[in-house]
Amino acid sequence: DKPHRCGDCGKGFSRGSNLAQHRRIHTGERPHRCGDCGKGFIQRSDLERHRRVHTGERPYPCGDCGKRFSVSSHLDRHRRTHAGGPGPPAQPRTRPRPPPPEGSPAPHRCPECGKSFTQRSALAKHRKTHSGERPHRCGDCGKSFSRGSNLTQHRRIHTGERPFACGDCGKGFLQRSDLERHQRVHTGERPYTCAECGKSFSVSSHLDRHQKIHAAERASYQKPYKCGECGKGFGQRSALVKHRRIHTGEKPYACGDCGKGFIQKSDLTIHRRMHTGEKPYRCGECGKCFSVSSNLITHQRTHLGEKPYQCPECGKSFIQRSELTIHQRVHTGEKPY
Repeated sequence: DKPHRCGDCGKGFSRGSNLAQHRRIHTGERPHRCGDCGKGFIQRSDLERHRRVHTGERPYPCGDCGKRFSVSSHLDRHRRTHAGGPGPPAQPRTRPRPPPPEGSPAPHRCPECGKSFTQRSALAKHRKTHSGERPHRCGDCGKSFSRGSNLTQHRRIHTGERPFACGDCGKGFLQRSDLERHQRVHTGERPYTCAECGKSFSVSSHLDRHQKIHAAERASYQKPYKCGECGKGFGQRSALVKHRRIHTGEKPYACGDCGKGFIQKSDLTIHRRMHTGEKPYRCGECGKCFSVSSNLITHQRTHLGEKPYQCPECGKSFIQRSELTIHQRVHTGEKPY
C-alpha cells in the first residue's frame, strides 16, 4: 500500500518522508549543499558521494589488485576485468538490439515500413522519422528536433549543463551514455569482445576498427586482381583501377577552385571543404565542428578522457597515434630531425 501520492506525477510512496524527497525532483530543491564548490543535491547520500571528488577518498578497494574506487558500482564493474574474479561477468555487447519475442503484442504498426510498437505514442514518435516533422525548435540556434527529449539534450550545449557527473573525477557529461563510456577509464572495464580472437575493448568503435583487421586477413585469400607494378591484390577490378593511379600519377578529380587533383572523388569532397568552410561533423559535447569525421573522433577523446594508444615500454597512454610515436623516441633514442 502506497498512500502518499505525488500531486505532480501521481507516483505513490509508502512513507511521507520518501514523498517529500521525491518532490524535490519537481521543485528543483537541493537542500544538501557542498561546502567546497556550492553544488546542491537532493539526498545527503549524493552529497557524501560527491564530496569524495574534493577529498580524494576512495573507500572501496579491489581485493585482487588493490585499486581503490570512490563509488561501489565502479568497483563492481572493475572486478569484471579480473578473470574469474567476483562480480557479475562482463557480457560481450553487440550493437543491434534483439527483436521482441515471438507472440509479444505490438498492435500499432507503421504503414511506411511495417515496424510495430506496443504503444500508440511510440508509433507517433517513430512516424516523424518518415514525415521529417521536427516540431521541437531550439530558441538559441533554431535547430529543430522530432522529439522533445532530443531538444532538451541539445540545449545543454547552450546552457553548459552537464547533469551526469563522474563520481571518481567529477567531470560532467551531457548524456548518461558518455558518462558510462568515460567511467571505463577509471574501472578498466572492456565490455566489447572480439568473437574471433577474444581481445576486449572499452569502446565499440575500437572493436569495429579491430575487426577490420580480421576482415582484411580473410579477404587477402580472395584477391584475384593483382597490380602489375607492386603485386598488391584486390577483390574488385574497380579497386585495382583506382590503386594503379598511385603508380601512373593520374588524378582525374580536379578541384574547380584551385586546380588540385585527386585520385578519388571522396578525397576531392573533403578537400573542397577548405574552400567552402563546410564542417559537417559536430561535437555533441561542446558544439565544435570539423570537416573530417576522424578529426571529430580524435577531439571527442578529450571530453571522454580516452587514450587508446598505449606505450608497450612504460604503459603511458595517448589520445593520438602520432603522440605515441613521438613519445616512443624517449625509449628508442631516435632523433629524426
